[in-house]
Amino acid sequence: MRQIIDFVIFNIGDYPVRIWDILDIIIVSYLVYRVYKLLRGTIGFTIFIGVLALSAVWWLVGVLEMKLLTLALGRFFAYGVLILIIVFQQEVRRFLLLLGDTTLKGRMNFLNRFFGESDDDDHEVSPHISDVFKVIKHLSKTRTGALIVFDRDTGSSHLNSSGVMIDAALSAPLLNNIFFKNAPLHDGALVINKNRIVRASVILPVTNKLDISNKYGLRHRAALGVSEIANVSTLIVSEETGAISTTSGGKLRMDIDDTTLKIFLRKNL
Repeated sequence: MRQIIDFVIFNIGDYPVRIWDILDIIIVSYLVYRVYKLLRGTIGFTIFIGVLALSAVWWLVGVLEMKLLTLALGRFFAYGVLILIIVFQQEVRRFLLLLGDTTLKGRMNFLNRFFGESDDDDHEVSPHISDVFKVIKHLSKTRTGALIVFDRDTGSSHLNSSGVMIDAALSAPLLNNIFFKNAPLHDGALVINKNRIVRASVILPVTNKLDISNKYGLRHRAALGVSEIANVSTLIVSEETGAISTTSGGKLRMDIDDTTLKIFLRKNL
C-alpha cells in the first residue's frame, strides 16, 4: 500500500492535476454509479458482472502471456459492442425511447430518471387516479387477485400476442367488472396504456430469476418477468394476503402503503 501511495504522489508531482481532471473523475465516477443503480437487481447487472470478470481474465492471461486464450478472448471483445447491444437490447431501446422524446416534459423525465431525481412534486394529477386507487384498495380488502400492466410503449409483442382486446376508456366500474372473481377476464393481466384499457386476460412471460422466494405466486413472477423485458410497470394484488406490490425495471416492491400506491399511480397514469 505504501508503494502505491508513493507511486501516485510521484506521478502527481510530474503531472500537476488540473481542475478539469478532478471534474473528469467526478463525472465518470457518477456515470458509473448511475449505471450501477440502473442495472442493480436485474438480469443485466449479472451479465455486466460477467463481462467485467471476463475482462479481468483477459488482462490476466495477457500478463501471463497465454497466447491462445488471449487471442480467443480478444476476438470475443472485438465484437463486444455488438454483443452488449444484443444482450441489453431492452435497456438500450428504453434509453433511446427516453432520449428521443422531443417534448419538454419528455426531456425533463429523461433528466430526472438519469440523475435519480423524483418527480413526486409534480402536482398534475390524472382524474383517473382516485378511481383506480379506490378499486385497488377494494380488491386488496376483498383479497381479489389482480395484475395490471401499465404500458409505456406501443406494439409490444409481449402484451399483444394473447388476451382479449378491450380498447375502452379507463373507469372504476369497468375495472371492477373485469376483476370480479367469476368474470371470464379475471385471470391473466390487464394492460393499460395512456389511460385506456387495451387488453385483458393477457398471459405474461415469467421471470427466470432463481433467487425468488417460494412465497411469491405466479402473478408476482409474471409481473416481474414482463418488467424485465419490456418498458412497463405492474401492480399486483395478492389473492392470498391482499397485499399490494409493484414491479418496474425488473425490481419487485412488496406490500406498499397507500402513499406509495398513490405515487405509483401518479407516475403511470
